[in-house]
Amino acid sequence: MSLFGFGRPQPTSAEKIAAVENELRVVAEMHSRMIKLCTLKCVDKTYREGELSKGESVCLDRCAAKFFEAHQTISEQLQREGAARGFGA
Repeated sequence: MSLFGFGRPQPTSAEKIAAVENELRVVAEMHSRMIKLCTLKCVDKTYREGELSKGESVCLDRCAAKFFEAHQTISEQLQREGAARGFGA
């Protein structure tokens, strides 16, 4: 039994480190997917200019915002479902 009476053992340092490493991995994968998808959608494949055009920049900004919004919505839903099944912290 824990000190706070929740009945769950407290995570060890190794478990905390593993959780942080897993979270970093997930964030890195999400970033890579976003870069790939938004680049395919927004950046002209002919690379006519050395800099992004205004249209490409706006497209990338909107794409990234939508990607993060969708990720946040999905994460919240998964947390709710996990908590309902008793997997919450």
